[in-house]
Amino acid sequence: MDQPVPPSLRQPSGQSPVALAGAGADTDTWPGIPGQPAGPRPVPPVEAGRPIPPVETGRPIPPVETVRSVALVHEWFTATGGAEQVFRQLTEVFPTAARFALWSDDDADPPPLRVSWLARTPLRGNKAVALPFMPLVWRTLTRDRFDVVISSSHAFAHTVRLGNPDRTRHLSYVHAPARYLWNPRVDDRASGPMLAVPRRLMRALDVGLSHHVHSYAANSVEVRDRIRRHWGRDAWVINPPVDVDFFSAAPAADQAQPRDYLLGVGRWVPYKNFDLIIAIAEEAGLPLVLAGSGPEEDRLRRLAHQARVPVTIEVHPDRFRLRQLYWGARALLFPVHEDFGIVPVEAQACRTPVLGLRRGGLLETVVDAETGVLVDSLDPHDHAAAIGRLDELDQARMPVQAERFSTQTFARRVTEWVDHECD
Repeated sequence: MDQPVPPSLRQPSGQSPVALAGAGADTDTWPGIPGQPAGPRPVPPVEAGRPIPPVETGRPIPPVETVRSVALVHEWFTATGGAEQVFRQLTEVFPTAARFALWSDDDADPPPLRVSWLARTPLRGNKAVALPFMPLVWRTLTRDRFDVVISSSHAFAHTVRLGNPDRTRHLSYVHAPARYLWNPRVDDRASGPMLAVPRRLMRALDVGLSHHVHSYAANSVEVRDRIRRHWGRDAWVINPPVDVDFFSAAPAADQAQPRDYLLGVGRWVPYKNFDLIIAIAEEAGLPLVLAGSGPEEDRLRRLAHQARVPVTIEVHPDRFRLRQLYWGARALLFPVHEDFGIVPVEAQACRTPVLGLRRGGLLETVVDAETGVLVDSLDPHDHAAAIGRLDELDQARMPVQAERFSTQTFARRVTEWVDHECD
């Protein structure tokens, strides 16, 4: 790592940030980057979204031998979330790496890490207000320098710069380009007309401050396509890690449950469509359990009280209780366009079929008509009508599919990515 990075591997300047930020931002069309020179090393063909073959299980994955100094960077730590699971697994792959985050929520339980000065300000409690400050914080995080910096990004962490790009390899694992900037129709925190100009400026910063990133990895084909569309960059595809061994190895009593209810799991926020999940259960005439937490809790409790079927709400179930709920469910309801979706993989590890929307991450995690049933509409009647088809599926096929997304697979793929980009 003491040798300068060859010019052929350096990030080209390409189009101006403003031009990139304005092209194709809210559309499904690929804007192209006329005249942009070749970028960093091409992604090997296997990264183009082809399924990852099953891997041998039961054999521990040794940590990467860290002969380089490594820094791991994460946006902020919340109590639960797929991004946090990814970061925890990265600390297993790189156990001696330095760890940084903007802040940690009071109810979170992060691994040991260093937080930024934002953690000591009122901005910590308001992500939307803190957003304009994040690019500055990521550029003034520490004076320490590292050979390799790996960011875990769903906002601005990919813009972090710890060292000269000629000597420091900056890699970024992307959960999604910030939805409130690039997909405001899905996340409306920056969708108002008064915010149109600030949103364009933030998009320009998002692109312009990330030219030093040598390589991206996306958590799904869906996110890889957004990286291409919004940032004009290619990316490896490395799916998030799921602890399938834990969920599949339930006690016999849990596995013997009668599977007599439908299940919805996740964070209770509007785009997760938990109100639609209740409507599907009503249409099907089956009891429902909602497990999770979030700002929609009061609204969901009102809808549950008014529902024509029994609806049980479980707040913050621990992983043992969650595993028990998966094993007792007839089906997981997942009518949401998600970037990837760890919950459906956990359900399949418990031999629970998934009934979901034929979009986004479910196209990678669920095999239609084999490990679940995918529906094209958001009509609760269409979803309820498909429940009968779930009984025809082979439950033994479901944990085999889930195994493709194990922590062992994630560790191998991340190791391949880092070794390839840092040779």
